[in-house]
Amino acid sequence: MRAAVYRRFGGPEVVHVEELPKPTPGPDDVLIRVHASTVSVADYRARSRDLPKGLWFFGPLTFGAFRPRIPVLGMDAAGVVEAVGANVTRFSPGDEVIAMLGSKFGGHAEYARIPEHGGIALKPANLDFDDAASLIFGGHTAVSFLDRAGVGAGDEVLVNGASGAVGSAAVQIAKHRGATVTAVCSGANAELVRELGADRVIDYAETDFASEGLTYDAIVECVGNAPFERVESSIKPGGAYLPVISDLRGMLRARGNARRSGKAIPSSSVPSSPTLLAEVVAIAEQGGLRPVIDSAYGLDDVAEAHRRVATGHKRGNVVLRIRGAEEGAAEHHAAAEQG
Repeated sequence: MRAAVYRRFGGPEVVHVEELPKPTPGPDDVLIRVHASTVSVADYRARSRDLPKGLWFFGPLTFGAFRPRIPVLGMDAAGVVEAVGANVTRFSPGDEVIAMLGSKFGGHAEYARIPEHGGIALKPANLDFDDAASLIFGGHTAVSFLDRAGVGAGDEVLVNGASGAVGSAAVQIAKHRGATVTAVCSGANAELVRELGADRVIDYAETDFASEGLTYDAIVECVGNAPFERVESSIKPGGAYLPVISDLRGMLRARGNARRSGKAIPSSSVPSSPTLLAEVVAIAEQGGLRPVIDSAYGLDDVAEAHRRVATGHKRGNVVLRIRGAEEGAAEHHAAAEQG
């Protein structure tokens, strides 16, 4: 199979396409013929080892000391089930699925393997593969944090970094649940987040939301520039601080800050979950979560996709097309006719 591979750490140019052995599914595995994935901030961090402050020592442990431990990046995948192991009962060849591969990566290849009870679910029926892939990373992460905070109808939620992959999903999902949403982003992205459902938009270049004196039931931190100490007074008593991105100091102080303040601060770790992914699918099929795609690249242009993510200015998701769009559409229509 063809796969985007990096054999050393560095800039976007270290990622290139190679031929690798096709994975073989074990008895409990699902083998996916991948149509689309995304190049996420997590892929950028793994490739460059540019980690939040204080987390430098996690790089060698997680990604490898001298060379990449996992050469194929890609935390998500949308595609068609190619084969299943002998013990698999939930999926069959031909099923259109999405998968959150998480820290095991592997989505930037023509085939990806995942356990049946891992982060895999049937693809939203109303979306093509590019669109479906763009929901996985951000949607899964956003649902995880919003669930742990119990965000629902009547809550007031602020999303810092509302135009990124996780932020754009968090705005939509919180709004879908009946919350009032304040979105923080650049002025250039204000119209986008309004279209996603934000009730109020703050241009971070003009207004510091932490100095306004307003309070929220939950603050979703997707940037890394709003630590708990800075925004604590902006969170209502009994509210939640949701650190999608956190540095070492924030992680070490989270439990103490939560105990002292009485405000929830869940871990920034988000294990892959089929339940969370099924929730993302349900919201998308109900029209509460729509794709936000910054740009799309073919597999042979994977280095350019990494360059786009490295700018730090993408809107939503950068899609990586593993199979051609026309080929994917043909398979999708064939599967629909068979169904």
